Amino acid sequence: MAVPAHHHDDRHALPATPKQMQYATALAAKTGAQLPDGIEADRAALSAWIDGHNPKPLEGRFADYPSSKQVGFAERIARLKRTQVPQECFRDKTMMSRWIDSNKPR
Repeated sequence: MAVPAHHHDDRHALPATPKQMQYATALAAKTGAQLPDGIEADRAALSAWIDGHNPKPLEGRFADYPSSKQVGFAERIARLKRTQVPQECFRDKTMMSRWIDSNKPR
């Protein structure tokens, strides 16, 4: 008999990490989904639940654009440093992320 790929032996399950639980709880609140009872005792099961409830990435012509939160954060950093965010960062979320990482106050 074949065992499904997601099946595992509960006796050896690792508990969920605190960060996993924080993220899953926030995701459940945001989506209105319920966390299964006892899921905190099984890291792999919680990871699978998160994967199944995570919002899907954007598609289409704006998929590569930075989020409004990213833009706001970058603009706050730029004001603090008395500089400007390069225009190309507003069209590429990866470039925006790199600019933020290299300019955020330490």
